[in-house]
Amino acid sequence: MIITLTANPSVDRTVTLTEPLRRGQVHRAAEVTTQPGGKGVNVARVVAAGGAPVLAVLPGTEDDPVVQGLRGAGIGYRTVPVPGEPRVNLTIAETDGTTTKINEAGRALTGRDRAELTAVLVELADAAAWVVLSGSLPPEVPVDWYAELVATLAPFPHTRVAVDTSEAPLLALFADPGGAAPDLVKPNSDELAQLTGLDPVALADPATAAAAAATLIDRGAGAVLATLGAAGAVLVTAEGSWFAAAPPITPRSTVGAGDSALAGYLLADLAGAAPADRLRTAVAYGSAATALPGTELPTPTDIALDAVTAGPLRPSSIRPAAPA
Repeated sequence: MIITLTANPSVDRTVTLTEPLRRGQVHRAAEVTTQPGGKGVNVARVVAAGGAPVLAVLPGTEDDPVVQGLRGAGIGYRTVPVPGEPRVNLTIAETDGTTTKINEAGRALTGRDRAELTAVLVELADAAAWVVLSGSLPPEVPVDWYAELVATLAPFPHTRVAVDTSEAPLLALFADPGGAAPDLVKPNSDELAQLTGLDPVALADPATAAAAAATLIDRGAGAVLATLGAAGAVLVTAEGSWFAAAPPITPRSTVGAGDSALAGYLLADLAGAAPADRLRTAVAYGSAATALPGTELPTPTDIALDAVTAGPLRPSSIRPAAPA
């Protein structure tokens, strides 16, 4: 089973325009869609569509629209009751695939809320092949909470932990040189730049991205799946590095692409796939998400795995130093 934690769930609303977005002007919507969201919820939705057992853990109540959405989709969940409404994340999608996102901060989590969510993860860990810690942290949550959860779950020998986050919570994962590190971390090029101090533009080069990702292996990560947008993705482990180019698609929305790539990777891992095939599946899922409108997420029928090839990559010999 895959367990996902979404500490900051959201109602994802996408407004698709009939023309390019122009600041200060009136626009008409061609379509408006609403889905249960938050990065961990997105991963759970794609994993469930892929046929693997998944359980979404999140703060919320039974009448919470995110919980209702999970229930309506037949996705298992465990909640810790937290009062108030979930945040609304607004995406404005243009016809050429450009997306503009406006994300609310979310509901605060108290120390008690965090303790209860941690207890749920610990209870479920023995039955989990993967625990996924995904997305931003809501107000009043210490930036090192994901790092604490990685350490808490480290004693479970058959449970691996994947983390997909950004900014301060991402940096906190590697702040303690002697601390526990995730079994998998999934940065995009901007997030990889945050961790390594490199220019995100330079990380569009797969060899440079692989060299940057290798520094995270040196710092304890088990594997790094670095998604590079239209350039594809690299996978780096202690055993080697691989690159997969993205297939040609017509982009419609980037919402959920990284979450879909992570879900594809996990689905392939559960199937026992080799590293290159895990990477191929990740890129196929991420590309399929980008080709779908709004907040739509891919199912196996959307995946063109044969259009993606992956092979070994020799990383650049330049190993960037970790930022001070």
